Amino acid sequence: MIIRTGVDIVEIDRLDSVSPAIRRRFIQRVYTSAELAIIKDDNEALAGRFAAKEAVSKALGSGIGFVRWQDIEVLDGPYGEPVLNLYGNAVKIAERLGLDTWSVSISHSRQHAVAVAVAIGQ
Repeated sequence: MIIRTGVDIVEIDRLDSVSPAIRRRFIQRVYTSAELAIIKDDNEALAGRFAAKEAVSKALGSGIGFVRWQDIEVLDGPYGEPVLNLYGNAVKIAERLGLDTWSVSISHSRQHAVAVAVAIGQ
């Protein structure tokens, strides 16, 4: 059995300190249209999903680069829980590592969003 983990923490108000044009480009580059339909322009939700994407990339051992931001998608399950979808190079790495089961958790304080990703495989 293989178990891999990743964790990330993000300051929620970081998106407030950038210009609106940079913020728009960042959001378009990082989030899928399905994610944006859920989170809209909510800083807490943006930070939480950003942390989750980072945590997943760390569990994959790749970081962001070879795996693109939109290769990792975090949607809502039926009870509001994070549901992970992998695409592109993220799928290739997960398959190569034998990772087929994922769990992602996201939490927030007033200042920070934190996410943990756990992957299991054979």
